[in-house]
Amino acid sequence: MRRVVELKLPPLGELPTSKGEIPEQDVAIRVEDLNAWYGHHQALRSISIDILRHQITAVIGPSGCGKSTFIRCLNRMHEVVRGGRVSGKVFLDGLDVYAPEVDPVLIRRRIGMVFQRPNPFPTMSIFDNVAAGLKLNNLADKRTLPAIVEKCLRQAALWDEVKDKLNAPGTALSGGQQQRLCIARALAIEPEVILMDEPASALDPVATLKIEDLMRELAVNYTIVIVTHNMQEAARVSYKTAFLLAGEDRAGELIEYGLTHEIFTNPGDKRTEDYITGRFG
Repeated sequence: MRRVVELKLPPLGELPTSKGEIPEQDVAIRVEDLNAWYGHHQALRSISIDILRHQITAVIGPSGCGKSTFIRCLNRMHEVVRGGRVSGKVFLDGLDVYAPEVDPVLIRRRIGMVFQRPNPFPTMSIFDNVAAGLKLNNLADKRTLPAIVEKCLRQAALWDEVKDKLNAPGTALSGGQQQRLCIARALAIEPEVILMDEPASALDPVATLKIEDLMRELAVNYTIVIVTHNMQEAARVSYKTAFLLAGEDRAGELIEYGLTHEIFTNPGDKRTEDYITGRFG
């Protein structure tokens, strides 16, 4: 059974209150009345939240609550799933990402994604894995490519481990290294937001802590949204937390969204407390 996690937080005086409106310039993504379906099954129900710029936001909840669906709606990946459809609004710095004139490919460049299991391109070297998006989108030439690849590998805290074997296959790396390689690949196209779908669930504890440290470092320059089943991970890395509910008639309902230290120490809804303490889910 899960227990309430111990939080390592800044002094309370340094944490803003969750009350009051958030200044517009601090909002990276605004979600308004978001609904999502797979065919006739509704996966998300009327979600409205503001995701803060240069912070880590965690999305938690039991299996089937729509966590992964939610982040895939943010960069329009949900619509590529057969039967997937969306209603509502998602604004990226004021741009309606679902507006008819908006190119979803450009949205996915601005909102990058790292998946649950490391997925380096199996036929490509470490170097080419990082450079793939740059080449595909004609974002760099051969002269500037090495410097960009090095920068991204450094940002992903991987450069020192691979600098002497850049031509080796990406799949030759350990699981944790492969996940950091995928993060470097996402960083290469210079997104504003990085979505992470349980990025450490397939990793050992040591590799997990490296990914968590990396997320904190990246949040200085990027907005990060992470889906996780791990309550300790959510408590350790995130600034705000959203809790979604599962169930036949309530799946994908946002129960509570607020500062992580408030969600974990003084939740406003009994269902949030029950989930965090392991009474259900």
